[in-house]
Amino acid sequence: MKKLNVAIVGATGMVGQSLVQVLQERNFPVGNLKLLASSRSAGLTVEVNGQSYKIEEAKPEAFEGVDVAFFSAGGDISKELGPEAVRRGCVVVDNSNAFRMDEGVPLVVPEVNPEAVEGHKGLISNPNCSTIQLVVALQPLQKAAGLKRVVVSTYQAVSGAGKEAVDELENQSQAILDGKTDFPKERIPHGGAKVGHQIAFNVVPQLDVFVEDGYTKEERKIMQETKKIMSLPELKITSTTVRVPVVNGHSESVNVELEKALSPDEARKVLSEAPGVVVMDNPEELSYPMPVPQDGRDEVFVGRIRVDRSVENGLNIWVVADNIRKGAATNSIQIAEELIARGLL
Repeated sequence: MKKLNVAIVGATGMVGQSLVQVLQERNFPVGNLKLLASSRSAGLTVEVNGQSYKIEEAKPEAFEGVDVAFFSAGGDISKELGPEAVRRGCVVVDNSNAFRMDEGVPLVVPEVNPEAVEGHKGLISNPNCSTIQLVVALQPLQKAAGLKRVVVSTYQAVSGAGKEAVDELENQSQAILDGKTDFPKERIPHGGAKVGHQIAFNVVPQLDVFVEDGYTKEERKIMQETKKIMSLPELKITSTTVRVPVVNGHSESVNVELEKALSPDEARKVLSEAPGVVVMDNPEELSYPMPVPQDGRDEVFVGRIRVDRSVENGLNIWVVADNIRKGAATNSIQIAEELIARGLL
């Protein structure tokens, strides 16, 4: 297999480090690997699986000779450097929100819409982490019975807000256990918020900033991205996103109204046969997906499948996935693998 020159932008972050690890685990055909970050991090080394990598500064000329670049350094960096990389012949798989809803940019989850990569013009967007696990679980139900309406409430881990937020959760927890009442509250609901909230032993019903209709940007992302990925522009979908004191792994309570009846057993069957899905649904054995046991896995786990008797053709399901891996790093690399398989990279 042809070796590819690969760059990772944002290599010092949680997703960046996971990208390096997943590239190795999946035996991605890496020729030369460039780890890129801000000038502050240039010259540092990152260790993954016992191997050291030197950090270079992310700037336009860094993409010369690069075949594929995985961006995970925020929307501003993606907008600045993504087009520069494309101009140099590089295919960019971007983890930020910079291009997701642009008409000419594919938004791809390989288990759901792999064919979307065919239309790329150098830029491909990786969806929001909570959207990815949602659509992987919804797609089999859509194929089997048709989606009429979706209501999703998310319980999102602190790792989604970055390493500093994880550190804050751990420090707050220790402070509270030590009987302290004064500790930093800077990363939740989001960096730069005019009021910071405690996340340890708490839940916060806000991710990202509020928009004019009372939803948050995170909630809007889920609704808009789901419609685009699944090619269901008229889908009725609403969401509520909540930050919970979990280090890693997003959970979602998903209520669906279907066009035709689908029993829980039928739903289990179609979900268990779907790519990337693992059904864990045995109430008698208290078996269902949870963030801690599923940490480090690349599949989307589904359980608590049951009838919603308040509507016609209604089902409730519970969906869990590792937001750093499947929600970011692994999905990005799967996109590149899809490009390779189609002869596009």
